[in-house]
Amino acid sequence: MTIIKKTAVEQRKALLNKEISAVELLDLTYEQIDKNDEQIGAYNSLTKDEAYETAKKVDEKIAKGEDLPLMAGIPLALKDNMNLKGSYTTASSKILENFVSPYDATVVTKLKENLVPIVGKANLDEFAMGSSNENSAFKIVRNPLNLNKVPGGSSGGSAASVAGFEATVSLGSDTGGSIRLPASFCGITGFKPTYGRVSRYGLIAFASSLDQIGPFGRCVEDVANLYEVIAGYDKHDSTSLNMPVGDISASLKQDINGLKVGVITDLLQEGVEEDVKKAILNSIEVLKSKGAIIKDIKMPTLKYSIGIYYILATAEASSNLARFDGVRYGHRTTGAKNLLEMYNKSRAEGFGDEVKRRIMLGTYALSSGYYDAYYKKAQQMRRLIKEEFDKAFKDVDVLVSPTCPTTAFDIGSRNSDPLAMYLTDIGTICANLAGIPALSTPVGFDKEGMPVGLQIMADVLKEDILLKTAYNVEQGIK
Repeated sequence: MTIIKKTAVEQRKALLNKEISAVELLDLTYEQIDKNDEQIGAYNSLTKDEAYETAKKVDEKIAKGEDLPLMAGIPLALKDNMNLKGSYTTASSKILENFVSPYDATVVTKLKENLVPIVGKANLDEFAMGSSNENSAFKIVRNPLNLNKVPGGSSGGSAASVAGFEATVSLGSDTGGSIRLPASFCGITGFKPTYGRVSRYGLIAFASSLDQIGPFGRCVEDVANLYEVIAGYDKHDSTSLNMPVGDISASLKQDINGLKVGVITDLLQEGVEEDVKKAILNSIEVLKSKGAIIKDIKMPTLKYSIGIYYILATAEASSNLARFDGVRYGHRTTGAKNLLEMYNKSRAEGFGDEVKRRIMLGTYALSSGYYDAYYKKAQQMRRLIKEEFDKAFKDVDVLVSPTCPTTAFDIGSRNSDPLAMYLTDIGTICANLAGIPALSTPVGFDKEGMPVGLQIMADVLKEDILLKTAYNVEQGIK
């Protein structure tokens, strides 16, 4: 196995043992991108100068025998809705096609402080709106495991870069499953932390009460280590939690004897493909073999998650995307006769169909006469879902379910049916509505050889228990 196909943990050992330099590791990563990314489409742009500058600093520290930060020298792909100073930050939208960021997102600042080379800006569904990564204004992303399949969305480029060995780790954002779904479809691990655990400063907002940045990796230990790098309080983010993150790595490899695991039966019923169900049940047996106590949990309000999410998320998107008006930055139409026409034409030309659809839905939900009937009611139902999770976590330590009822589907197969596309997220949305941490890790394959993801959820701020559970599943599946 070549070094670029190994985990970040293994690559770090190779760097420390001087088996390879950080610059050489970056060379191999860019060679892989040059060879394969025209087909995969994982990147919108590359940031070679900055990446090599960081890699050289890593090699200098190793040569001097200095301590090396946890993820130093490990090639990383950054989702193209996070600001990187001096680089294009487009959110895969024509309206921001030529926007160059004037500042770094907080997660980028932390990556730079820890000497993590940022390989490039990863493709995504426009403004993070989509479940398949077919909504990018520039090019679709294809699943590296089968180029005829979608990689999942909206962080499809971030997931595909790791699965296609075009980066070792990556960062995505998760509003309703946009990290976990691509992780499931691409056969890697993806982790959405507790809301507020990772700063959103410098992340282009989709739905501010739901968005959360999180890591992708080839194993649970990789995402745990990257999470430690990016997590923590940030005064620039008013929703940031001012609480210590703790040493996640220290608890990662502890046993789970006596751990109480709840199986959400509502997410294991109709609509779940047989191969998916079989892999999930097998992973539950792995947990049982390691001493976990298994309990069935009913959560009847989860069936309302899709409806609640698509009212709240589109309402927030309608508000957040109002700033893209062609005045201060982004695309501006030519030949408009007045200000209103400039607004209308700039937005019509700059936004794609899915973004327009969600803006319209959100504006409708917030409009006079419908606010109480839709938006207010959805907020009340969101509270009920959170209460249902609170109740469940009194009985169990973690909850498990399929990440998605299906494995990766064919490109183009759901484009004509938005509702079918939205239902892809039926298992993941609830974690965002409740603000709890959730993770997807691969646990098997279907008959076509496409991976199946197990979703694990824990109570707020219980990342240590969540990652420990995922690590034990991973080791058991191997």
